[in-house]
Amino acid sequence: MHNEHHMQAASLWLALPFAAALLLYVWAAFHSSRRYSSWPLFRTVLWTGGILCSLAAVIGPLAEKAHMNFIAHMAGHLLLGMLAPLFMVLAAPITLILRTLPVEQARRVSRLLQSRLLRFAIDPITAFVLNIGGLWLLYTTSLYAHMQENVPIHIFVHFHVFLAGYVFTASILCIDPAPHRRSFHFRAAVLMLALAGHSILSKFLYAHPPAGVSSAQGETGSMLMYYGGDAVDLILVILFCAQWFHAARPRKAASSKTVQL
Repeated sequence: MHNEHHMQAASLWLALPFAAALLLYVWAAFHSSRRYSSWPLFRTVLWTGGILCSLAAVIGPLAEKAHMNFIAHMAGHLLLGMLAPLFMVLAAPITLILRTLPVEQARRVSRLLQSRLLRFAIDPITAFVLNIGGLWLLYTTSLYAHMQENVPIHIFVHFHVFLAGYVFTASILCIDPAPHRRSFHFRAAVLMLALAGHSILSKFLYAHPPAGVSSAQGETGSMLMYYGGDAVDLILVILFCAQWFHAARPRKAASSKTVQL
């Protein structure tokens, strides 16, 4: 009972940043639309959808059930670490921030984006290690059992899952300004590694569930991770390929004109 009370408090601490992020985004979209052209409504809808996915994973019936049920936990993982980051990256929050801030503050943000530290943090390889490596560490060690009993670890793991998923998705799609953007070939290679790492982990968990998880829940949870992750990854791959296709079209058109001349 005492631990349950602490976990409920942890859920509130997890939910507050997401609720605040929703309010700030809506305010920024409204403020930016008044000063410049209208901010696309679909981006606000995507941000809202991402926030709702995150909230469903950290507070409410699913989050409460996830403490004792591996299947519910894995559903929360898909919402918090994959679907919510995808929606929120597509909402282009950095672009909105740069549009909303005064010129001098926007320049500071731009300089921060160009810093070596941030360049390292948002590099696809770094994001891959933090995202997929973090999941392997969570599910193949005693960390999963500890997060169900220890509030600080519980909070840290959930924030890590979200942030690692967000940074990885952002490093692949590059919707927002990215001064140190990697090539499409490089990002495609990292994306394939991530897909393989996630798939292999889900198959491993099917046979070797985390400590304290029954075989039945381990099998169902790993299947949810495998097929649910594939569904979200398919959307990510389609969007990435569409970007690559559109980016390549002008170069092909230019080269064909040169040949004709």
